[in-house]
Amino acid sequence: MKVNIGVPEKHLQEVADKLQVLLADEHILYTKTRNYHWNVVGDNFSEMHLFFEKQYGDLAEIIDEVAERIRMIGHYSTGRLVDFLKLTNLLEPEYTSKQSEQIKNLLDDHETIIRSLRELITEFSDKQKDLGSSDFVTGLLRQHEKMAWMLRSYLAK
Repeated sequence: MKVNIGVPEKHLQEVADKLQVLLADEHILYTKTRNYHWNVVGDNFSEMHLFFEKQYGDLAEIIDEVAERIRMIGHYSTGRLVDFLKLTNLLEPEYTSKQSEQIKNLLDDHETIIRSLRELITEFSDKQKDLGSSDFVTGLLRQHEKMAWMLRSYLAK
C-alpha cells in the first residue's frame, strides 16, 4: 500500500536512499564496536569490555530504528552485508587490540556519522519537506554526540 503522509513519493525515495546509507554506516560501526569488545586487552579489560558492549547495544537499537523508519516511509530496508559495504561512508582499519587506536577509530566513525546527520537534518526538512525524518535524525544526532563524548573522554589527557 502506498504511503500518503503529505510528502511526495519522489521525496520519500530520496529520504529512503539517504537513510539506507546511514543504515550501512550504523552497521559498520556496530560491527567494529563489537569487534573491539571481543578483542580489547589491558589492565582495564573489564571496564572496556562492558563499555564497548553498552555502545554496541545502543547501536543495535539505532540500527533497528533506522530500518523501521525506512519502512515507515514506504520503502524496504537494506539488509545484506554486501550492500552495507557498498553504501557505507566508513572504513574498516586493520585489526588492533590497542585501546587508544580502537577508541580513536570509533570516535572518528561517530564524528563522520554526526557530520552526515547534521546535513540530513536540514536536507530532509528543507529539500524533501519531511519533518518527521528530520526530527528522527536529530534524535540520532544527540545519541551519536553522547557516544562520541564518552569515547573522547578516554582520549583526553
